[in-house]
Amino acid sequence: MYRYSLGDRRWQFATLAELMARATPARSGDRLAGVIAHTAEERVVAQMALADLPLKTFLSEALIPYEQDEVTRLIFDDHDPVAFEPVSHLTVGDFRNWLLSDHATPEMLASIRAGITPEMIAAVSKIMRNQDLILVAAKCQVQTAFRSTIGLPGRLSTRLQPNHPTDDMTGIAASILDGLLYGSGDAVIGINPATDSVSQSVRLLQMMDEVIRQYEIPTQSCVLTHVTNTLEAIEQKAPVDLVFQSIGGTEATNRSFGFDLATLAEARDAALSLNRGTVGNNVMYFETGQGSALSADAHHGVDQQTCEARAYAVARKFQPLLVNTVVGFIGPEYLFDGREITRAGLEDHFCGKLLGLPMGCDICYTNHAEADQNDMDNLLTLLGVAGCNFIMGIPGSDDIMLNYQTTSFHDALYLRRVLDKRPAPEFEQWLTRMQIFRDTEGKVPSEGLPEAFRESLGRLPEGQGHD
Repeated sequence: MYRYSLGDRRWQFATLAELMARATPARSGDRLAGVIAHTAEERVVAQMALADLPLKTFLSEALIPYEQDEVTRLIFDDHDPVAFEPVSHLTVGDFRNWLLSDHATPEMLASIRAGITPEMIAAVSKIMRNQDLILVAAKCQVQTAFRSTIGLPGRLSTRLQPNHPTDDMTGIAASILDGLLYGSGDAVIGINPATDSVSQSVRLLQMMDEVIRQYEIPTQSCVLTHVTNTLEAIEQKAPVDLVFQSIGGTEATNRSFGFDLATLAEARDAALSLNRGTVGNNVMYFETGQGSALSADAHHGVDQQTCEARAYAVARKFQPLLVNTVVGFIGPEYLFDGREITRAGLEDHFCGKLLGLPMGCDICYTNHAEADQNDMDNLLTLLGVAGCNFIMGIPGSDDIMLNYQTTSFHDALYLRRVLDKRPAPEFEQWLTRMQIFRDTEGKVPSEGLPEAFRESLGRLPEGQGHD
């Protein structure tokens, strides 16, 4: 029993999971799960009680039993007590103050990563303001590489997302060209296939590989299909760069997605064996999102933000090139409006970066949420200030296959200009060499079509050309 006295009133929280849930800023998913604080007063009391809790508590009390959950076992078994030592004497509140202090340098934050559990980071995020989340995340630098280097200081990368509702190759190719002309795609060219067949995934992989090789683009491709499909594609000698999988923070969530940790390990080994990277060997791409555990009825009474943080322990185990939270995609049942989406995006980015992950964000919402593109503009800008590694780039910000609203190629140009960000260095050099941009920093697109693309389009049959 966790207790806190305020005036002449005494509050009680039956378990650590209940205390964490009651301390979480309000969101519709926790209300749906029945774990939310009943009043604003109870939320503040829970936050004060949580602030007084020693960080060591999370090493002696598991939110989900060790014997029942392989994610819990991963968190406890991989914990590094030596890395934890510099902050082991702190309470959650003290840890917040330390993170905000000048003692928590980028080097110091990197040194303690292996000693901090997702639950500790989720706990401290619950007592932080938005500006706190931004300040600390901006100090966390996480770099990864495959054919381009992601996460360097002063850089902002993008996933070029050329989805098509029927996987039409011409439509996908047009979106890829559109994105490249706006300097998008240095993180990955990643397609969500309209069908979940291995043969279709192979076709898409071959098409993207041909484009990347023909134009010598320093980027990587990915078909965002199930991990087992990618394993089959590798067996068929398909040109697989990155292995994708949506992941959750509990074993039951991941089993509902059709995989376990052993499956991810097998897939990573298979991708590494292809040796397709040029400047690095980070071969995994993970997506997450608050609410996935609840939607699978696999949250064990734990609040959705803490479940999300636990998913980052899964991601960290496999040294991914990219991780992004698809923050508003699951719907208003979990994040109701622009305010909740904004808070969740900042929390997820903070928690992932502090754990050492190359965090990006799909800054998005569904059309039945109480949000609009101005809300996304706000979150886009805040995440840019916080040092987000990458965002999505989609024609017109409207994904016509997945039917949700996200960020466009133009949004990435906006953020690079106002925050003086540049693409990945290898991609930036390619943009200059191809004369796609007039400047050398990837901010000012050329007025005309680059000669290499003009020649290719000129070879198309009549009626399929480009004006």
